Amino acid sequence: MSQNQPTIAPQPGIMEIALYQGGAAKVAGVENVVKLSSNENPFGPSDKAREAVVRAAHSLHRYPNTDHAGLRAAIGAVHGLDPERIICGVGSDEIIHFLCQAYAGPGTEVLFTEHGFLMYRISAHAAGATPVQVAERDRVTDIDALIAGATERTRLIFVANPNNPTGTMVGLPELERLARAVPQAILVVDAAYAEYVEGYDGGAELATRLPNVVMTRTFSKIYGLGGLRIGWGYGPRPIIDVLNRIRGPFNLSQAAMDAAEAAVRDRDHVARCQAENARMRAWLAEALAEKGVPSDTSCANFILARFADEATATACDEALKAEGLIVRQVAGYGLPHCLRITVGDEASCRRVAHVIGQFMAARAGVGA
Repeated sequence: MSQNQPTIAPQPGIMEIALYQGGAAKVAGVENVVKLSSNENPFGPSDKAREAVVRAAHSLHRYPNTDHAGLRAAIGAVHGLDPERIICGVGSDEIIHFLCQAYAGPGTEVLFTEHGFLMYRISAHAAGATPVQVAERDRVTDIDALIAGATERTRLIFVANPNNPTGTMVGLPELERLARAVPQAILVVDAAYAEYVEGYDGGAELATRLPNVVMTRTFSKIYGLGGLRIGWGYGPRPIIDVLNRIRGPFNLSQAAMDAAEAAVRDRDHVARCQAENARMRAWLAEALAEKGVPSDTSCANFILARFADEATATACDEALKAEGLIVRQVAGYGLPHCLRITVGDEASCRRVAHVIGQFMAARAGVGA
C-alpha cells in the first residue's frame, strides 16, 4: 500500500463507543432457560396486539404511513396528550439518538447519572458531544449533583425515572427544579418504566408546561412489544418539529404501528400486568432480603439484588445460569456487586429465590 494512502477515519467520538451488550438469552448446555435479563413482560403482548400483527401481514408489500397519525392519536387519547406533540421512533432509543443528533455536537456536553442507561453515553459520543457523568446518592438520582454538573456547554440532561438498572426514582417536583435550574438544556425524562408506577404520568405534565422538558416512553416493557421496537416522545412543539426533520420517513413498519395502537388501547391487559408485577416484585424483594440479599425499593419491573462483592455476584450468576435462569450482570453500569433480576411470572420468581437461597446458604457454610 502506498505511504500516501489517506486514512479513512470515523467522526471523533465514534471509537469511544463500547458496543452495547443486550441481556443474554442462552446458556451453553442448558435447554429451556428462563430469560430474566432484559426486563421483558413475562406475559407478552395483549391478544389484541397479536391480532393486529396478523392482520398487518396482508399488507406487507405496502409502505407504512410516514406520519404515524393513527398511533399518535391513540397515544394522545389514552394519555390525554396533544398528538401533534408526539413523535414515534424505533424504541425510545431512537428518540434519544434524535435528541443528541439535533441538539448536541462537538463542543457541547450531555449530562446523566453514573448508573444511567448506557444509550445516553453512546448517543452523546455518536453526535460528537462530550458525555458527562455525575454521582448518584445511594443509587438514587441526585438532582443537586446534576445541577452542579451542568455548564454553559450542557445541551441535554438525561434522567431515567424510574432508573435502569437501579429501579429507584425521584419526585416530579425535583425534576421541575432541575429543568428550571438549567434552562439552556433540554431535560429528557426517560420514562420507559412509567407504567409500573401507580399515578405517575412519566413527566408528561412537565413536558406540556415547560419549554425545555421532553418525555420518552416505550412499548417494549409493559406492553410486551420489545421485538417490534416502538417508542415515542412527547414535548414542546418546536422540539418535536426539529426531531421530525431528522426522522426517517418510514422508521416504523405498519405492523409495529398497528400492534402498538392496539396495545395502548387495551387497558385491561396493562392493568393485569401492573397488578401481577407489583405482587411478585414485592414478594421477590422480600424473599431475597430474607436470604441476605438486599435491594432498594424498585418502582419498575425488576429488582437490583446487592451482594457483598463482585466475586459473590458473579458466583451467584453462575449458580443461576446452571439452573437455566438468566439474569443481568451490571458491572457495565458501575454496579459489579449487583445482579438485575427481571420480575417474571410467579413460577420464575420462586425458582430464582430458591436458587439464590441455596447459593447464599452454601456460601455461608463455606465461610463458617
